[in-house]
This record gives sequence, C-alpha cells and structure tokens, in this order.
Amino acid sequence: MKVKDFKFIKSSTIINIITIIGLFLSIFLMFWGYKAGLFTSQERLNAFLLNLGTFGPLIFILLQVVQVVIPVIPGGVSSIAGVLIFGPFRGTIYNYVGIVTGSFINYFLARYYGRGFVTNIIGSKKMDSYTKYLSKGKKFDNFFALAIFLPIAPDDVLCLFAGLLNMNIVKFTLIILFLKPWSLLIYTLGGKYFLTKFLFN
Repeated sequence: MKVKDFKFIKSSTIINIITIIGLFLSIFLMFWGYKAGLFTSQERLNAFLLNLGTFGPLIFILLQVVQVVIPVIPGGVSSIAGVLIFGPFRGTIYNYVGIVTGSFINYFLARYYGRGFVTNIIGSKKMDSYTKYLSKGKKFDNFFALAIFLPIAPDDVLCLFAGLLNMNIVKFTLIILFLKPWSLLIYTLGGKYFLTKFLFN
C-alpha cells in the first residue's frame, strides 16, 4: 500500500469517527433542548435565543457550512435542530445560507484539488461506486438537478462530484440557489413535524 493511499484511508476513518460522535452529540442536544422546554415553551425559547445574541445564528450557520464540507454532524439532524431552535422561518433561512455556502465550498475544493481530495473525504469505496454511474456527461447534470430538488440525496457528495466533473459554474449556481430551498423546506419542516408529533408528545 502506498503512503498516499494510507493517508487517505486514515483520514477517512477519522472523519467517520467524528461523524458518529457528531450524530450522537446532535441527538443529545435536541433532547436536551426538549427537556429544557425550548421546543414546548415560546418564552423559554425566546430567553435562550436572547442569551445567544447575534452569535447564535452566526455559530449555527458556520456549523452548517462545516457539516457540508466535513460531515462532522449529519446535515438532516442539524437542519431540523435549526428549525426547532430558531423557528420555521429563521431556521430555514439559516439552514439555507449555511448549506448553500458549504455547497459552493465543496464545488470549488473538488474542482481545485481533484479526485484525490474527494476520495479522501468520502472514501475509496464510495468514490468507485459513485464514479460508475455519475461520470456520464450531461446525464450527471440532470441527475444533480433532480437530486438537489429532492430531500433524499447526499448533496455534499454530489457537490463534490459537480466540481470534480467540471460542471458549468452558472448551471451549478442556478441549481443550488433555486432548487435547494424546496428540498430544505420538505426536510426540515417534515422532520420538525415528525419529532414534535411522535417523539415530543
């Protein structure tokens, strides 16, 4: 095994471990928020947000950027948490700003650093799997647009591939800016409804 390949595998393992830790931490924080009454009492939620001040939204947006570029915390979990903490309108806006920013960062990182960087992030097995059916010219563009619109695809990985396959920047921008909000609304508001309906009652 080459030293370069070993470094890729080692970095991928570290990222996976951090991702698992981030998942459990996110779930813990959501349940802590519920137990503290942040999701059931408007007064307590308002007091919590006031204590955060202007740093609260900024920290959350930064968190969303980081989770897109490096999957420390699963995006679905943090997006739902944003809506629960900041409310449907502000939470969705903050989610949108953070995720869109992270998507552009992924696109340009993959475009600049190439295949090795993407392999380091997602692992060699996933890289081979995605490459088989995503490297098909214009078909990828159509698949990418549909995947961004629907709330079921690994957007962070697809943005990496968009950069890796040199998708036209104008097309990428239009898809992210105008199709991402719809999947985000479905994902976050649907997730909030599920949590409040089945878990927090």
